[in-house]
Amino acid sequence: MTEALHDACHVWLREMKGVFRDEGVLIFFIIVPLVYPLLYSWIYNNEVVRDVPVAVVDDSGSSLSRRFIRRCDATPDVYVKCHVTSMDEARALMGRQEVKGIYYFPPDFSTRVNRMQQTSVRVYCDMSLMLTYKAVYQAALLVSQDINKDIQVQLLGNMTEREDDIATQPLAYEEVPVFNNTGGYGNFILPGVLMLILQQTLVLGIGLAAGTAREHNRFRELIPVSRHYSGVFRIVTGKTMCYFMIYAVLAAYLTLIVPRIFGFVAIAHARELVGVLVPYLLACIFFGITVSCLIRYRENVMLLVVFLSVPLLFMSGVSWPQSNIPGFWQGVSWLFPSTFGVRAFVRISSMGATLDDVLTEYRVLWLQVAVYFVTACAVYRYQLSLSRRRVIEQLNKIRYKREIRRRLKKNI
Repeated sequence: MTEALHDACHVWLREMKGVFRDEGVLIFFIIVPLVYPLLYSWIYNNEVVRDVPVAVVDDSGSSLSRRFIRRCDATPDVYVKCHVTSMDEARALMGRQEVKGIYYFPPDFSTRVNRMQQTSVRVYCDMSLMLTYKAVYQAALLVSQDINKDIQVQLLGNMTEREDDIATQPLAYEEVPVFNNTGGYGNFILPGVLMLILQQTLVLGIGLAAGTAREHNRFRELIPVSRHYSGVFRIVTGKTMCYFMIYAVLAAYLTLIVPRIFGFVAIAHARELVGVLVPYLLACIFFGITVSCLIRYRENVMLLVVFLSVPLLFMSGVSWPQSNIPGFWQGVSWLFPSTFGVRAFVRISSMGATLDDVLTEYRVLWLQVAVYFVTACAVYRYQLSLSRRRVIEQLNKIRYKREIRRRLKKNI
């Protein structure tokens, strides 16, 4: 028992030295988790876009269309940058990205209203960015609802303002955001991104360390020739101790400090946060150790892991509804710890959920810990047997050469 613990500590110390001596591993393990969340949060710190430039094509030229335009310009979402005479000119402005939207008023806009007919305003939006589309469309929608009330009040001819209020809004309502209190993009997407950063940088760092180990090994194998690397559990335990110690600190930084620096919603309690992060980090570590057996060269890990970041964010159910994800891709997402770690953390940090509320995700994370621990031990058992076989082959070659030399000397 003492020898096994000593070997595990030796592996831990060697891995820890390797992390801080290898510039590539140090970047993925330390620099990226520290800097990237700050950069991402700073970019989206404004939460919502304001004063999106739009162009107006007013073929109506009526007082109603001018009132509509003034009210749109008065909203915080958009501002009328220019009035143009044709849609072709407006499309040219949008093509040059000088405006992000177009409001078109047809010639019969006001005439149809005066005839007691339904009229329309055509809204054209730049769909390349969701936030600008939302601002342009929402501003026109709110102004149209406001003008509808004015027209309704004029037609009813009520005597008092109270009667007008009851007629135009018989059921009063107040919109109060419960969790995403700003209604912004940062509070919406940042918690999921933070958890995904933990997984991706951890897997990248472990894979890079595995590639380095192969390059430094004379047999180009994952496990070095050493008496301290004689047991599978000692190897996996030592590596896990190293990675968990580093990422326990980084996880606390990403989940506690970063959201508070930028004022994002963070209402998680210590018990729930630790309860989710411990199995999540262990699952990511064992998953990374399992994947590292595929890494032959340091550069391979970039091709294997980096391009998965965006698909994993979508499949987590944060940026795209989980119910709309096809069953096949939901099954694929279950292979990654980030799927359940993101879901659990978002509910705990942004909605104040308890472990009972995320019991399914909590149990699946521990199940992934068990499964990926077994796979990590299996791949290292294979690597250990492979390393021993290479050593035996090398020793046999040395013995064979010595025997040849001995015979040659005897014949001479």
